[in-house]
Amino acid sequence: MLHTANYDFDAIVVGSGITGGWAAKELTEKGLKVLVLERGKDLQHSVDYLGEHAPDWKLPYQGKRPRELYREEYPVQSKSYAFSEATRHFFNNDKENPYVRDEDKPFDWIRANVVGGRSLLWGRQTYRWSEQDFQANAQDGHGIPWPIGYSDLAPWYSYVEKFIGVSGEALGLDELPDSEFLPPMGMHKIEETIKGRLKNKAPDLKMTMGRVAILTEDHNGRAACHYCGPCHRGCSTGSYFSSQSSTLPAARATGNLTLRPNSVVEKLIFDPATKKISEVRVIDSQSGERHAFRARIVFCCASTVGSTQLLLQSASEHFPHGLGNRSGALGHYLMDHALGMAALGFFLDDMDSYYFGNRPNGTYIPRFRNLAGKPASEDFLRGYGFQANVIRMDWRTGFNQKGFGAGLKDSLRKPGPWVWALSAFAECLPDSRNRLYLHPTKKDRFGIPQVAFDAAWRDNEHRLWGDAVSQADRIMKAAGAVFSIKQESIEAPMGAGIHEMGTARMGNDPQQAVLNAYNQVHDVPNLFVTDGACMTSSSCVNPSLTYMALTARACDYAVKQMQAGLV
Repeated sequence: MLHTANYDFDAIVVGSGITGGWAAKELTEKGLKVLVLERGKDLQHSVDYLGEHAPDWKLPYQGKRPRELYREEYPVQSKSYAFSEATRHFFNNDKENPYVRDEDKPFDWIRANVVGGRSLLWGRQTYRWSEQDFQANAQDGHGIPWPIGYSDLAPWYSYVEKFIGVSGEALGLDELPDSEFLPPMGMHKIEETIKGRLKNKAPDLKMTMGRVAILTEDHNGRAACHYCGPCHRGCSTGSYFSSQSSTLPAARATGNLTLRPNSVVEKLIFDPATKKISEVRVIDSQSGERHAFRARIVFCCASTVGSTQLLLQSASEHFPHGLGNRSGALGHYLMDHALGMAALGFFLDDMDSYYFGNRPNGTYIPRFRNLAGKPASEDFLRGYGFQANVIRMDWRTGFNQKGFGAGLKDSLRKPGPWVWALSAFAECLPDSRNRLYLHPTKKDRFGIPQVAFDAAWRDNEHRLWGDAVSQADRIMKAAGAVFSIKQESIEAPMGAGIHEMGTARMGNDPQQAVLNAYNQVHDVPNLFVTDGACMTSSSCVNPSLTYMALTARACDYAVKQMQAGLV
């Protein structure tokens, strides 16, 4: 019923990361023949996780950082916490695939270069947005109103969560809606002590285990996490959610998937007669050959920057400022989360306890500022949350201390104090000045214009950060830290949060927004954008779960539109 002989495929999906994997799964399971175009190289689940459990002495350079190589070829990617000799083959080579980075106003664009994309590298923190998050723009006038609310997405959150597996604790908070949970991971003894003290001395806060897309029990054919530790090196057991472990295998199982790696999508061709995408033009990154593919619908899931770059470079006589860009919003309203360590505290409690394994998760303190129905701050809009981790100081802390012989060795064997780090994740307001664009003269090795950025933290983000640091200091004192250190200013530039979003935003008015309420380009009905580019605001929680839910919802809508003959 859906197939048409004039097309190569029923659907084309650009990108194989978190949203591309979901689009592939949903569309193939609904009976469509789907082509997934991935810019990166092929990568086989488990087989190609070369550094997964490798000790340093089995890694290139014995796990050390080759400084000249990183400086020359990976100056941006090497800033990622996940980048090392165990994972370098997952990442983009900055020298081969450059973008324009202004050192005076830097934007760090972290990119994967393999099938599965950044779903192999993400931090796996998984939170629903609240109704207040969706209503924030309409209430304070920054950005445009969302065309959807929490009730529109709630069933799709549940649908996604039941498939991926989310471990966490139900709290019953309006500001952080509960998910479909697997059992939460356990807290360390010091975390239980801190939680008890905060309950008594800072009762306006809630402290819970992080909500993560990591299994605490076997689920959908994937094994429970065994706390081995190096998640970002790949997970052969599939204990954390990635395209490689979950959605792409589901799509393959249908027999409807064609996956084409090493495929750089050069341009989407718009047909003004039909007002639809007629071709997707592709460059083979290995051979340099050019190809064109046709499908009834196209899903852009290439990441915020990648999808926006593609729409901008697909300008035509009909859309001179970028495909579907009647509103002029394309490329603007770029957002990320202002994040970093707000405070670090040292604790001498529970010195007779230790941690077990390498738990791939920390604790979370949900947003508690500017909540609906409570007094609002006069100094800043929106809010932030804290993601926290504890570590136990060990021999490495005193490695260079003065000493000699057996006494020194004995002291190094004894664990030191507990350290509790509070990292703030602050919301970024949508601001037209924050943008990405195509450089007028610089091109990449394929002849495609390089991406350039003009974006920076604005006044509200700095005020949010100042409050986060002040509150982190209060939290450390309430928790019983014997000593703490504060980070007074936002240390990380935009992009470092790897939560970039917002440059092809959703909205009801095509004069203001690129996409409608179903992630469909207003003026191009067979084109959908479901990655971070679609976001109209940023909230303060990790956005990947929302991307996935929006993608599943958009796929359901797109197929119904196809069945009705509307696309």
